[in-house]
Amino acid sequence: QVQLVESGGGLVQAGGSLGLSCAASGRKFSSHAMAWFRQGPRKERVFVAGVSWSGGSTDYADFVKGRFTISRDNAKNTVYLQMNSLKPEDTAVYYCAAASWGRGTRADEYDYWGQGTQVTVSS
Repeated sequence: QVQLVESGGGLVQAGGSLGLSCAASGRKFSSHAMAWFRQGPRKERVFVAGVSWSGGSTDYADFVKGRFTISRDNAKNTVYLQMNSLKPEDTAVYYCAAASWGRGTRADEYDYWGQGTQVTVSS
């Protein structure tokens, strides 16, 4: 079992920045690929960014490329999402997720989820 707790959400103006953190506990954190997903009002949960177990490989959804950066610190059992140049359409609940096997962009490929943190971007 892996327990995930997100933090860092809040309200920010368009063009601003926000950093999210996801603290993990339980089974060995460094063996899991990690990802951030988001779910806007009346929308499906979608992949935002992912990082390999080592941190050496990352993936991004097209709509955040060049603006968001995912990283991890295995010594601190934490994964991060730095969000810059935020837009109102980035408003969503952001979820941290861990995969027991492999790595992907579908929600059903991830086994453990945090409770989510709200990010609201005002225009």
